[in-house]
Amino acid sequence: MDIESVYKQYFRDVFLYLRSLSADAGTAEEIAQETFMKALKSLDSFDGSRDIRAWLFTIARNTYYTFCRREHIYTDAALSENEADAPADVIEQLADEETSFLIHQYLHDMKEPYKEVFTLRVFGELSFDQIGCLFGRSSGWARVSYYRAKKMIREYMEVIEHEKDQL
Repeated sequence: MDIESVYKQYFRDVFLYLRSLSADAGTAEEIAQETFMKALKSLDSFDGSRDIRAWLFTIARNTYYTFCRREHIYTDAALSENEADAPADVIEQLADEETSFLIHQYLHDMKEPYKEVFTLRVFGELSFDQIGCLFGRSSGWARVSYYRAKKMIREYMEVIEHEKDQL
C-alpha cells in the first residue's frame, strides 16, 4: 500500500471529518497532515481487516483530541468519554458499505426535520448556523435536531447489531 495514493484518495475525507470537529479550517488541515504522518509511521501495522478510511478517521479523531488537550480546548462542553466517541462511531459506520446502506435506508424513512438536518450536516457539510437559517430557526435548534437524529441512527444500528448477534 502506497501512502501517496492513500493520501491523494483520502485526504479530503479526513480533512472534512476534522473540519466537522474543529471550528477552524487551518487547524483541521494541520491535524489532517499530522494524521497522515502518523499513518505513514504505522502503515506496516495496518492489517487491512478494517476499511482504511475508518482507520484514518480513528487516527484523526485521536490526534484531534490530543491537540485539544494540548491546547486546552474543550470539545463539545465537557462531554463524557462515551458521548465524545459517539459521533466518530456514526462516521466510521458510514465508511463501511453495508452499514452505510443500512443507515441510508433508515435515513430514507426518518421523520423530518431530523432527516434533512442530519443530511445537510453530514453530506452537505453545512454549519449549524447555515442549517438553522435554512429552517428559519436558531443554530441551537439545528444542533439539537442533529444530535437527536444521530441518536436515533445509533439506536437503530444497535438494534440491527443485536439482531445480527441473535442469528
